[in-house]
Amino acid sequence: MVLGIQIAGLLFGLFMLYYSFLNYKRKEFTVREFGFWLLLWVIFITIALFPFILDPIVKKIGFLRALDLLTIGGFLFMIVAIFYTYTLTRKNQKQLESVVRTIAMKKGKGK
Repeated sequence: MVLGIQIAGLLFGLFMLYYSFLNYKRKEFTVREFGFWLLLWVIFITIALFPFILDPIVKKIGFLRALDLLTIGGFLFMIVAIFYTYTLTRKNQKQLESVVRTIAMKKGKGK
């Protein structure tokens, strides 16, 4: 029996698949990026429709419910994503500072 939350998960996964495809068609994603997101959303949909797939993992790790595993996994994913975004932002900030410094030096020499 499919529950309401499973239907919501399926619809969300399908929407994200479509959105990833649109980004790929707009050339905002490379083939590798699109493949990563495609795989991620297919796994998401599979787990949403068949949550009992996680039971062996849940028992082996020692959690009581699959929701506990998904919650902790979600937090870990978010921490990694935020850290990765932070490192990219710092890298871009340093590059921008370098470009601004170079432009300022060129304008300063021109006067």
